[in-house]
Amino acid sequence: MIAAKKTLSSILFTLLISLAFNAQAEKSMKFGDYIVHYNAFRSDQLTPDIAKAYGLTRRNNRMVLNITVQKLAKDGSTTPIKAKVEGFASNLSSQVKNLDFKEIYDGDAIYYLAQSQVSNRETLKFEIKATPEGASITANIKFKQQFFTD
Repeated sequence: MIAAKKTLSSILFTLLISLAFNAQAEKSMKFGDYIVHYNAFRSDQLTPDIAKAYGLTRRNNRMVLNITVQKLAKDGSTTPIKAKVEGFASNLSSQVKNLDFKEIYDGDAIYYLAQSQVSNRETLKFEIKATPEGASITANIKFKQQFFTD
């Protein structure tokens, strides 16, 4: 029963992350033989069960930043890999929000998730570094996103 719940939870989490990617145009960046995918979304888009399973706070004034790193094969296929992910966000008033990433395993997928509180209409500028395990190359990801909490 617990394994079935965990599997169902895993499937739902993957589905929700996929929906969040599709709801807000998926962003990705190729660097060397790797691809990093990233997006940010309000945490209340997660179901209560998924938020609880992964230790995420589910509120309309909290965002989740999701990072995945994949190794790109010559045939175009990709394999999820571990990475060192670190970074911060700052708002337009230059207030810095440090991001503490959690490594989440979901079947074969590996996600790096961080949360932060956001205000209505707040624009965050993200600066993230992702270094694949065993690699000397680092992706420097910079993007802005506005959040609406009402």
